[in-house]
Amino acid sequence: MDAAAGAANKLRRRALSVSVDTETNGTAAAGVGLGRAVHAEEPGELVSPSARLVEDFYIVVVIGIATPVNLPVVRAGIEAQLARYPRFRSIQVKDGSKDGHPRWVPTTVNLDDHIIYPKLDAAAVACDPDRALEDYVATLSTLPMDESRPLWEFHILDFPTSEAAATTAIRVHHSLGDGMSLLTLLMACTRSAADPARLPAMPPLPTRAGAIWERPRPPASAGALAFMAWVWSFAVLAWHTLVDVVAFFATILFLRDPHTIFKRVNHGAHQRKRVVHRGLSLDDVKFVKNAMNCTVNDVLVGVTYAALSRYYFRKTGEADTSKEIQMRSVLLVNLRPTTSLQACVNMIESGMESDVKWGNELGFIILPFHIGQHDDPLQYVRKAKKTVDRKKSSLEVVFTHLAAEVILKIFGLKAAGAIFHRMISQTTVSFSNMIGPVEQVEFCGHPVVFIAPSGYGPPEALTLNFQSYVNTMMVNLAADEAQFPDVHD
Repeated sequence: MDAAAGAANKLRRRALSVSVDTETNGTAAAGVGLGRAVHAEEPGELVSPSARLVEDFYIVVVIGIATPVNLPVVRAGIEAQLARYPRFRSIQVKDGSKDGHPRWVPTTVNLDDHIIYPKLDAAAVACDPDRALEDYVATLSTLPMDESRPLWEFHILDFPTSEAAATTAIRVHHSLGDGMSLLTLLMACTRSAADPARLPAMPPLPTRAGAIWERPRPPASAGALAFMAWVWSFAVLAWHTLVDVVAFFATILFLRDPHTIFKRVNHGAHQRKRVVHRGLSLDDVKFVKNAMNCTVNDVLVGVTYAALSRYYFRKTGEADTSKEIQMRSVLLVNLRPTTSLQACVNMIESGMESDVKWGNELGFIILPFHIGQHDDPLQYVRKAKKTVDRKKSSLEVVFTHLAAEVILKIFGLKAAGAIFHRMISQTTVSFSNMIGPVEQVEFCGHPVVFIAPSGYGPPEALTLNFQSYVNTMMVNLAADEAQFPDVHD
């Protein structure tokens, strides 16, 4: 795939050329490459602490299209929809403060810089189009982004594969937003395929009875036992939180997952990741959920336990099937209040887009993953439910979110980044699960066949993302090519 590599290498080779002068007439001016200019007469919004910690992380969303790409229509749609959002027309510029805090500063968007239409080797595409697509997306994982322009790209691969008539690979720097906010933004730019006049239908919002520490006190008529159970729930919450906080700091200092075939030994800059996906029946997942009286997330964690366990015992040839290994995953959790897609769009179109929670609003949980052999496959789901339920009875996710901000504020970006990197390096995999639309959508007039988000940058060798779309649950893997040459197995 030399042609693919060559096309990808042309994406960015220019260094950031931003200068800020705060001594001239009390205003700051930033000169951006390619002759574009940005005048920062008013300070831009500060880049959030969590966004600064993911400066080497990228999100890649591979979208299958049911028809060949109409490039002028796609270009007009991106310009009218996506490119109007502040994050997608801003760059990060360090201000004139002592510590040089980065801020979001508006710049001019040249769509030619962001819509890439690579010409791949025709023979390679004709021989194996699926492989040609996969190789191109893998090549992107080895390249940084040009920081002199807004940090997003659309790569349009206009040839048929086994899944779609054409494919778009959207690459976005993680500082623009986490997976949940970017998915919401992407869905706000789509329309229902059944009725292009409206937004796509999303699943019902989850019902939340309030924060975990706001459990209502039972009425006096409930009796003493109910009151004692209520008090005891807070004692359990406090104990679980304490245990998880201690484990969090122990992970930073010394607690390391055992070395397994899933554990990366060395992490080099821009190490190549192969991004692959497979679809599961969402109806089957829900059937197991209902039968086991658990959640979809419990089932997906259980499926992951089972898949990794079978891979481990197959690859290692381990004969002791009673052996069980516990490794850990970093499970990302959305901390935003539940807001409907329509409400977000309404706020944007009424000029209240600042009220929409974009950016990175995530905490994380260090979730144990169990590797073992079970005759009953549902045992994996039972273990997953027990583990996830235990983590729900803790304020770990709130603590980790606040800890990241406090560590960054006290120790600075370099130290905080090293601490964050070490914490992730001590675990084995990253895991996330996102909910998508329940009906087929159109993006810029093109029917979408599948949505497969993933990412690269974290020091783990394996990242797992689950994404629902209509009646399919897409399993997305970003795997280190050197460590998992058989990723398709």
